[in-house]
Amino acid sequence: MDVEKLVETTVSGMGFELVDFERSGRGLMRVFIDKPEGISVDDCQTVSNQLTRLFLVENVDYDRLEVSSPGLDRPLKKEADFVRFSGQKAQLKLRMPISGRKNFSGIIGDVSNGILQLDVDGSQVSIELSNLDKARLVPTF
Repeated sequence: MDVEKLVETTVSGMGFELVDFERSGRGLMRVFIDKPEGISVDDCQTVSNQLTRLFLVENVDYDRLEVSSPGLDRPLKKEADFVRFSGQKAQLKLRMPISGRKNFSGIIGDVSNGILQLDVDGSQVSIELSNLDKARLVPTF
């Protein structure tokens, strides 16, 4: 059974976006949810209660469930995330280096055909989304 797909289907059906899903070896499951107007504690409790019932019915083995918002330094996973947060600053870590670098920080530009344009101090860097190891928004205050 694909637990992440099960969680994504359930969370989407409740009107939330599944931002990230983590499962640790010690039975901990972390679910990060979002919606355009932001996440409240009540939202997290509602999703947690629904997932707890679902896991009981589906016989999903886990010890602890955490449901939370992705935070200001939200992870960017899908192409749609980069489109949505175009114009905002992001921190990227690559799997394979570009010009000897694996870490980039810059402003998210256009995304097309799986290629992200990142403005790094005025220079455009083209990065294949398939080469991303991790990407997060950089909060500005």
